[in-house]
Amino acid sequence: MRKSQPKKIPLAPDPKFNDKLVTRFVNNLMWEGKKSGAYIIFYDSLDKVAKITGEEGYEVWKKALNNITPGVEVRSRRIGGATFQIPAEVRPDRKISLSIKWMIRYSRERNGRSMADKLANEIVAASKGEGAAFKKKEDTHRMAEANKAFAHFKV
Repeated sequence: MRKSQPKKIPLAPDPKFNDKLVTRFVNNLMWEGKKSGAYIIFYDSLDKVAKITGEEGYEVWKKALNNITPGVEVRSRRIGGATFQIPAEVRPDRKISLSIKWMIRYSRERNGRSMADKLANEIVAASKGEGAAFKKKEDTHRMAEANKAFAHFKV
């Protein structure tokens, strides 16, 4: 039997927007423990988003995260020697985690001068329902839809 789950340490809200989700995003964006650098990149990218869209950068970022949050995913399950991809609902905590990771990952893979530029462009694309992170969500949903026949094997 597995050991008990460790307690979740509560996150401190970020200084500018007083939002725990921003802190969570910055923690994923952070490289080699450089949190202040990650905050600078994040706030710069929100300023660039505001300049590009003409709207509040923070609101556009929230909308973008919402657009790339998956509802279902496929999980591998081995049954009788064969491995099946079984569609499953995504836990609320994991939904946020996946969307944050996808946005940061596909921002890093973009072309651009600085990480702030790349992140800003990915945020704008995701808020419009475009970009690599949004495509990843669509692909995940499509895969779950294609494997709906195996849903009775539920994990």
